[in-house]
Amino acid sequence: MNAKNPVLWISFFVIALFAGLGVTRAQTGTNADVVATITNLENDAVKADLAGDTAFYQKALAEDWTRGDSDGTFYTKAEVMKLMADANDFKTNSENLSELKVRVYGNTAVATYKDTYDILFKGEHRAHTIIGTDTFVKMGGEWKQVASHGASVAK
Repeated sequence: MNAKNPVLWISFFVIALFAGLGVTRAQTGTNADVVATITNLENDAVKADLAGDTAFYQKALAEDWTRGDSDGTFYTKAEVMKLMADANDFKTNSENLSELKVRVYGNTAVATYKDTYDILFKGEHRAHTIIGTDTFVKMGGEWKQVASHGASVAK
């Protein structure tokens, strides 16, 4: 190979450029798929809340999942599953997600959103808008929510 042959060097540059664009495009496609999956999980969670569907959460939450709630309390998966099992303690009357954004970092994804809801929680009525952050990790080929946090929006 002759280092002074500009056609050869330009050819190598063009090949490398197209290879790089192909990798970027493949990564973007993968991220778009993950964004769609996490978006669907977030929207399915709203449907599960409205239907009182604990099976959804049994499958979607990691066993060591925790939630930092807007009331200043941390909850485990077991505690939330127990609350949801009793309609006298937990019932969703209405719920709406907005401003949902999903960011992907390899096998981890972070969803941020606003959640406006009207629920019965521990037997008390709550009607709030919160900002929320959910963290997901791909485990065994499935996306599992490992942590969640909600904070009240100032009125």
